[in-house]
Amino acid sequence: YQYIIHGGKTPNNELSDKIYVISVVCKNNKKVTFRCTEKDLVGDVPEARYGHSIDVVYSRGKSVGVLFGGRAYIPSAQRITEKWNSVADCLPHVFLLDFEFGCSTAYILPELQDGLSFHVSIARNDTIYILGGHSLANNVRPANLYRIRVDLPLGSPAVNCTVLPGGISVSSAILTQTNKDEFVIVGGYQLENQKRMVCNIISFEDNKIAIREMETPDWTPDIKHSK
Repeated sequence: YQYIIHGGKTPNNELSDKIYVISVVCKNNKKVTFRCTEKDLVGDVPEARYGHSIDVVYSRGKSVGVLFGGRAYIPSAQRITEKWNSVADCLPHVFLLDFEFGCSTAYILPELQDGLSFHVSIARNDTIYILGGHSLANNVRPANLYRIRVDLPLGSPAVNCTVLPGGISVSSAILTQTNKDEFVIVGGYQLENQKRMVCNIISFEDNKIAIREMETPDWTPDIKHSK
């Protein structure tokens, strides 16, 4: 198993554009040893960001990383405020990252018009599902549901996006897989100052996705009243 880390904020409130791959080297006597390797990319290298998603898809016996969304600091020449850390949503490009050869390619898909951050992403085989998210420019949490499919033939990869019905408005939520074909979404926000107290079950059957509400837990007072 490998774990991919990209972006995020440093302790100095700077944004990182580095990519790390953490892998398990050995496991013996109940002790696990990890190795962390920094990956250099060439091509359309994604800018430093946070609030994005990065997943891995598999097609025709090959794998590739898929990076989407997030926020970045506005270049100083484009700022309309004196604040050095003004941010904006990154362009809605889909990046395919080949970790073996260290190359990155950006794709512009007409279905993805607005930048999104803090969305939920689910990877299944050759497909990424993008759910919800927050658009900083419009300050909205649209009920998005996108299906991004990646085909990896011998030649150039093919990436296509489909807008699906049945999305939900949510940002900054936690996604947990409960079995092979089922996930649960907990927490997050539905409005700027309104937490999302409803939980959802996301299930897959025959490559079709269904989202339904589940029974709401009996939240403790500190969860109900905290930010």
